[in-house]
Amino acid sequence: MSRTFQSRRAFLAGSVATLAAPALAQQSRDPDYASPFENSTVVERDLDEPAVRRNISSFRTLDWRPYFSNTNNGAILVDIDSRALHFWSEDQSIYRLYPTSVPVTEELTRRGRTSVVQKVVKPTWRPTPNMRKRNPEWPAVVEGGAPDNPLGPLALYLGWTYYRIHGTHDTRKIGRKSSNGCIGLYNEHITQLFDMTKVGTQVLLI
Repeated sequence: MSRTFQSRRAFLAGSVATLAAPALAQQSRDPDYASPFENSTVVERDLDEPAVRRNISSFRTLDWRPYFSNTNNGAILVDIDSRALHFWSEDQSIYRLYPTSVPVTEELTRRGRTSVVQKVVKPTWRPTPNMRKRNPEWPAVVEGGAPDNPLGPLALYLGWTYYRIHGTHDTRKIGRKSSNGCIGLYNEHITQLFDMTKVGTQVLLI
């Protein structure tokens, strides 16, 4: 059996083990866990309809003005502390608020302004050199579309190397400090965000 196959199998086994872990047991062990079902808001607002709040959240809705001078090309605000992503369309007629996963440590967290530079369907995942040092058993690459691909089905590549906003097949990660730097969303939410954003959409991580 090749080393590459063994590494891939170990990586996949770890992913499956995480997915299979009982929810209550996970919550009791992890004080940082914030249940995406108990602590998440999806707010939808369109030009011809009143705001609709799906009542599953305690997240605060925000106005774009304290964070952006305009909404040209649309705007994404990621609040690391509340583990939430806010999106405003260019004409401000659409607002979305999604629960996210965030980096495990402050060292892995990057804050500041950037933009969406590429939109990728079935993104290929390659761990960074530092990730391989910390986890030498991880595979060097996981092809797009694979069930164990940590980027899920869609990814927004940011102007910073290695940083993405992406989906995840491991829904246990949402609401947690669980990533190596990227921002993760439920696959249905990254699908919505992917459709609404464009190359050039403003992004601010705070």
